[in-house]
Amino acid sequence: MRLCRSLAVVLGGLALVTATTAGTATAASGTFAWVGPKNKAYSIQNPPDNKCYDMGQEARGAQNATKGPVVVYSDKRCKGSATRLAPGQSAPSGAHFASVVFNPR
Repeated sequence: MRLCRSLAVVLGGLALVTATTAGTATAASGTFAWVGPKNKAYSIQNPPDNKCYDMGQEARGAQNATKGPVVVYSDKRCKGSATRLAPGQSAPSGAHFASVVFNPR
């Protein structure tokens, strides 16, 4: 559980750095949320685009409240079965995923 919280903090920090750094880097505007161990809710704001992120622990029920598409994968390193979530779309509550990419190219 602590590792998953750390992932949320790191991703949130990366989004903040990306949003405040001049250049071509962009971030998905909005919130990405999921359910982790013990049914605890997690979320990140404005995640960086087009970079694969592995989940530290159990993750399921992805909810895409960003303004761009999200792809969740069944395996780490954005491998395995892919599920694309359009803006505003949610995966079924029991749908587990191990990695995610925001606004994939």
